[in-house]
Amino acid sequence: MSEIHVRVLGEDEWETYKSVRLRALRESPEAFVASAEEEESFEDADWQERLARSQRLLAEENGDAIGVASVGGVHRTKSDNIGELFGLWVQADRRGSGVARRLLEQAAVVARGAGLKQLVYWVGTDNGRAVAFASSFGFRPTDDRRPMRIRGVDAEDAESEEMKMVYPLADAAGVPTSL
Repeated sequence: MSEIHVRVLGEDEWETYKSVRLRALRESPEAFVASAEEEESFEDADWQERLARSQRLLAEENGDAIGVASVGGVHRTKSDNIGELFGLWVQADRRGSGVARRLLEQAAVVARGAGLKQLVYWVGTDNGRAVAFASSFGFRPTDDRRPMRIRGVDAEDAESEEMKMVYPLADAAGVPTSL
């Protein structure tokens, strides 16, 4: 079996991010608030700005992109030491193979490197697999909920709910501080 590599995309790799993000939106529209149709209309400058404001992590195997996640700093959470994990996606045939875990491990390293003390992850309450996975990694559910409108799933926008899960970034057993 080949090895999974996770790396932070440089700001000049916006086209790579765009390609993977649009693939994720097309393959798993129910997992995202945005739609592929909406983001396909973005200008190049929009994609470049996205890479400038948040760290984008790319999981690769044999040079092929198989997963992506993003870590946003304090501007997303409006707190000095809390960041946000968002946009997590793994190619359907690679789910359950450790790709998401590797992305989260690297996300924790990136967040710690930025001096963050916690990561927040909003997960659809009806996405049991995502909630279970985040819990197994160490994210803990909170009572915070917010409505989530899923676009691009069908003719009518679907309404759902997300819950806030929190992961402490203090060094803990089993969680690497660097990769």
